[in-house]
Amino acid sequence: MNNPNPNQSKIVNAITGARTIDLWQRHDLQQAKGDWLAEEIPVALVYNGISHVVMMASPKDLELFALGFSLSEGIIESPADIYGMDVIAVCNGLEVQIELSSRRFMGLKERRRSLAGRTGCGVCGVEQLNDIGRPLSPLPFTQTFDLNKLDAALNQMRDYQPVGQLTGCTHAALWLNENGTILDGKEDIGRHVALDKLLGVRARESWNTGAVLVSSRASYEMVQKSAQCGVEILFAVSAATTLAVEVAHHCNLTLVGFSKPGRATVYTHPQRLR
Repeated sequence: MNNPNPNQSKIVNAITGARTIDLWQRHDLQQAKGDWLAEEIPVALVYNGISHVVMMASPKDLELFALGFSLSEGIIESPADIYGMDVIAVCNGLEVQIELSSRRFMGLKERRRSLAGRTGCGVCGVEQLNDIGRPLSPLPFTQTFDLNKLDAALNQMRDYQPVGQLTGCTHAALWLNENGTILDGKEDIGRHVALDKLLGVRARESWNTGAVLVSSRASYEMVQKSAQCGVEILFAVSAATTLAVEVAHHCNLTLVGFSKPGRATVYTHPQRLR
């Protein structure tokens, strides 16, 4: 999107997460032109003064990201376990300082202590292979969804990706109610972070009825994060992995891939779908 017009620039000025740089195109290496790129910065989540994880993310909706991450990773049980939160600039990135309840912080310290001294495996940032696929409580069967209501949400997905529309460089995660209406959507350069942001706003708004729609593939982490937060139905635009299907099967999550207008591939528990 070269040389954005003035009206578009006015819109972009209100968007966090994108900025312009000069670049060259294959057909014209003599003339630099301005184009929009998505920002990617390190974001550290710090619990009660102790740094827990650093993620590469878009610099927007970070309080929702911290809330959703805390829930989807089992660090907290509800938003009430967080007493306060601040986002501050540090070094070349941002830090989200989170004040946990004493009980949840003690649990987090015990979890970290159990991993201390073990060799890191480097698998998606998990410190120990045994931490992959942590046990999940089986989900109930309380939700249903009419697949005929999915197409409208798919067609509106880009409306919730303002940075993505400029840069082609973000994923989206949407919460759909039982009628297929989009209640909210969040975007990020990382699919896991976009999902955590959505899970954060879902918890804050106490939305329980509905389903998640993500613009990415369905990896096991996406299934595990959703199930940890009580999501019963997960739609993904792309394919699922074998481990994602196994986790979804065992925790009773309905997993649907290749979600396109007029198309859907159901991997697990189709009884929730109409």
